[in-house]
Amino acid sequence: MSHCTVRATVAGLLTLAPFSTLAGDLEALTEQVIVTANQTQEDADSLPFAWSKVDTEAVATVAPVHISEIMQQVSGAWISRGNGQESLIALRSPVLTGPGSCGTFYTAADGISLRAPGFCNVNQLFDANFEQAGSIEAIKGPATALYGSNAMHGVINILSAPPAQSLDHHIALEAGPDSYYRAKYRYSESTGRHGVSINLNGVSDGGYKDDSGFDQQKLTLRHDYDGQELDIRTVLDVANLNQETAGFIKGYKFYKRSDLKDSNPNPEAYRDAWSWRLHSRFSLALDKANTLVITPYMRKNEMEFLQHFLPWQPVEENGHGSLGIQNTLYSDIGTVRWTSGIDLEYTDATLEEIQAEDFSANQPAGIHYDYQVDATMAAVYSQLRSQWDSPWELNAGVRLEHTNYDYDNRTADGAPCGPDADDCRFFRPSDSEDTFTDWSVNAGLSYAFNDSHMGYLRIARGFRAPQATELYRLQAGQEFADLDSEEIDNIEIGLRGTCGDDQTTRYDLSAYYMEKDEVIFQDADRQNISGAKTEHYGLELGLEQQISHDWSLSANASVAKHTYASAVQLLGSSGDIKGNDIDTSPRVFGSARLQWDVSELTGRQSKAELEWVYMDEYYLEPDNEHQYDGHSLLNLRITGDLNRRWSGALRVTNLLDIDYAERADYGFGDYRYFVGQPRGAYLEIGYRFGNL
Repeated sequence: MSHCTVRATVAGLLTLAPFSTLAGDLEALTEQVIVTANQTQEDADSLPFAWSKVDTEAVATVAPVHISEIMQQVSGAWISRGNGQESLIALRSPVLTGPGSCGTFYTAADGISLRAPGFCNVNQLFDANFEQAGSIEAIKGPATALYGSNAMHGVINILSAPPAQSLDHHIALEAGPDSYYRAKYRYSESTGRHGVSINLNGVSDGGYKDDSGFDQQKLTLRHDYDGQELDIRTVLDVANLNQETAGFIKGYKFYKRSDLKDSNPNPEAYRDAWSWRLHSRFSLALDKANTLVITPYMRKNEMEFLQHFLPWQPVEENGHGSLGIQNTLYSDIGTVRWTSGIDLEYTDATLEEIQAEDFSANQPAGIHYDYQVDATMAAVYSQLRSQWDSPWELNAGVRLEHTNYDYDNRTADGAPCGPDADDCRFFRPSDSEDTFTDWSVNAGLSYAFNDSHMGYLRIARGFRAPQATELYRLQAGQEFADLDSEEIDNIEIGLRGTCGDDQTTRYDLSAYYMEKDEVIFQDADRQNISGAKTEHYGLELGLEQQISHDWSLSANASVAKHTYASAVQLLGSSGDIKGNDIDTSPRVFGSARLQWDVSELTGRQSKAELEWVYMDEYYLEPDNEHQYDGHSLLNLRITGDLNRRWSGALRVTNLLDIDYAERADYGFGDYRYFVGQPRGAYLEIGYRFGNL
């Protein structure tokens, strides 16, 4: 007899006195462990917030060319693919673009932000080696106190693969459509107290669209030392991208036009980017109850790209270098585990924008912007998790963070246009210093109904300090940007558990409501201002079902509505948009995977997976007058061992060869589409070294 009944009410959650706690593990749920919540491994199923994890096996099966392919397995997440390796993130949110969008999500590798908090790039996930990740974890909604600015709609954390206990030495070669080739190399082994892993991959893609394609290389080196009292983990991440970028095509449903969908209106566009990050995590056991973790880190990145989406096509060069340190004390004090810490970071950043030729008097050739910003961030935080022998658990924390920008304009102040200009597009503000002090708070209660089911209630506030580009890359005569930090308030309730006599069904359901205030946007006069409000509410579901010994099903879905909640006139809107859907926010999206383990038939490890990806219709602009129809796609994956050393994999994307758009919008009087790729087959051959 199958049991999947939870005999409790939401009201029962609210009867708890403020400091009641959980102890006793949920026997059926302790298999799930995540790192992202607390920067250390911990049981995840009793945590009172929405999280998702994509494990090593899933990453290997999908073998993603673009991070959107693997993030489809996270409920509430949609990584909208641009061209090549470009992307825009939606995580419990719309796909956000323009001022106020970049930096709304905390993207990290091993807990270290991919970019400095005030210097994000919307495409920055290509800096992480997700192709060879040990796992990918996501927190949805405002995160715990360990994360500061940018952790508003959620956290995406790519975790490096730990060293294997025994030798794991592997190379794989892959080929696909449009002159796509990829090589992946892995070496991983532990000896005594030391372990090392090397993950390297290189890609050359000729591009589906005309005059497009990219070359990319990524390297992750990791060394672990496991001492009696001191553990040390050191990770170096390096990434390089050279991309010939294809711009969007214009015209109503032109993504279905066989004569146009592979065209490239911007053959001159490109993007070059490289980055590296180095950190060491020192974990010292002070005594039985206290562990001190100190993580110094460095990061450096540079990027140059043609802004092909602007008619005057300037070139932007940006970069920054950072030094930082995370100091965390984990303390077991009676019935509570405290995580308290101090984060410090210094960043030196630059940005230049130069136009080669005159476009008009308002967009002249020459230097548009040239500035340097020295930024410092300091934060203190504390997060607690209860440990009582009780079905209740309390998880709560608070963070205070101070950000300072010291801005130096390295060219002439004011507008760079001549006397013939009537509305100069660009404005360089004078030197200034700007500071922001923000705080976040979270509190959640979970209750174990029995060994198989739990429920939780959580409230949280997140924040986002203005980004440097919003403060200093101004337009249309705006002499300074008087911006406030964005804030988001979240309340959510969730159920999580397993069902069936053999616990063959696993589910994770959450419902949330969020209000975001002081949203930064660009108004109809192209001024960067604060003060907009948005509302976000929805349901997220993750489901895993072991149908039989050989067959399994997993699915995830998001049903949500994201709306403008204030009467503002955004750039590109014709009037009051209060109550309208935020553009590029489908009401429903998700995916499902049917897996067949054919190992018993073949005599070797092998499986097949059929994936369905669904995207609902969505509006393309704030006035809600133009729509994209949505799409459904099928992907097929087959992996298996050919013998003890050789393995093979076949992936067929867009199996039914559907015409679709990866992303659509409407601007300057035109429908605009990033075209989805047609059916493509990818074949991979792998070889294992060493004694088997």
